[in-house]
Amino acid sequence: MAESEKLQQLKESVLSGNIPQLVLSMISHAIDIRSSDIHIEPQKTRTKIRFRVDGVLREIIEYPLNLHPAVVSRIKIMSELKIDEQRIPQDGRTHVTTKDGREMDLRVSTLPTVNGEKIVMRIQDKSKKIPDLPELGIEETNFKYFQEALASPNGIILTTGPTGSGKTTTLYSSLSTLNKPEVNILTIEDPVEIQMDGLNQSQVHPDINYTFAYGLRCALRQDPNIIMVGEIRDRETADIAIEASLTGHLVLSTIHTNNAVETITRIVNLGIPNYLLAATIELIIAQRLVRKLCPDCKKIVELTPDQKEHIEKVIEALPDAVKTANKDAVMKKQFYGPAGCEKCNNIGYLGRIGLYEMLRMNDEIRKLILENKLSIELEQAASRSGMLNLETDGVTKALKGITSIEEVYRVARKS
Repeated sequence: MAESEKLQQLKESVLSGNIPQLVLSMISHAIDIRSSDIHIEPQKTRTKIRFRVDGVLREIIEYPLNLHPAVVSRIKIMSELKIDEQRIPQDGRTHVTTKDGREMDLRVSTLPTVNGEKIVMRIQDKSKKIPDLPELGIEETNFKYFQEALASPNGIILTTGPTGSGKTTTLYSSLSTLNKPEVNILTIEDPVEIQMDGLNQSQVHPDINYTFAYGLRCALRQDPNIIMVGEIRDRETADIAIEASLTGHLVLSTIHTNNAVETITRIVNLGIPNYLLAATIELIIAQRLVRKLCPDCKKIVELTPDQKEHIEKVIEALPDAVKTANKDAVMKKQFYGPAGCEKCNNIGYLGRIGLYEMLRMNDEIRKLILENKLSIELEQAASRSGMLNLETDGVTKALKGITSIEEVYRVARKS
């Protein structure tokens, strides 16, 4: 069924007030256009439906406010939530199978607002293939760092970035590389998003005190080689992760910070001594996702004088290895922007790719951590060792025509 037909079906169900059809068409259309989230937002006079596609929200349709209570009830029944409870937020989940046999998990969250309950449904495609490490779009220097860290017999590898920046995908790609018959891999997750053969995956339940810290402590008694813990949120989890790495385990996890260097400050602020940090951290990956330009309709664009001046400095500061690997693109200094065609739904972008900043520990950086030096000095030392930051990785991808300069600066700070 064509995309426009699905949208037409959604419009017809709004006009006829057919609630089951409305909810089904909405989910079906969202899956078709590769949405990650569905937002149902009651306003003063109407309810808005927006889909997040490639990280950006897009308005799809509106329906009259009088239909909203029935839509909310329908979704609550599907996800086994309390229909009569409208004063507090609720979380649930449901499972749908599309006509072409794809299995989807929907995580449903409700929130009371002044105009009624707002609903967000996160779509997780269970049949989606985990990309191999080379498919993630990691620049050569960064990729070398990543491979070295994954080959370490012990230590901690951290990924950092906001929600929806692809951290889980990076971790799963790493695990699929490490997943061999001779190693025991345990994961402690909240929730288990993708089930993989060969891994022992466990889901935490904080309501019965099965937390990341408790799960990680128990995992150490399961004779693991590699442990993946969903997130380091507190001192206790950080302590056990460090203990695990010091006793010969490779630990992979996520943490919430803005960039790689800030992660060191964050862990110190959790109360972890500098000497333990320097001894255990192998690699810190900061990442963001940017939209890829549609290859069928991207067009050459002119930068403003200010942009040109700034980009010149960024290109000048690129590590020599990156300049050599992308010699033609660096010489041309040609940038592209979105145009819009049928293939990309007239948006100009299609799919996403990661920007990566990889801080690989070396003797100089360890010495600076032990001396309690500031983030600026750590950043300079990392740059000297050839680290690409989010901005330089983004500009490199824009030079290659993969994404636009606007996309890069939508997610990366100017240095």
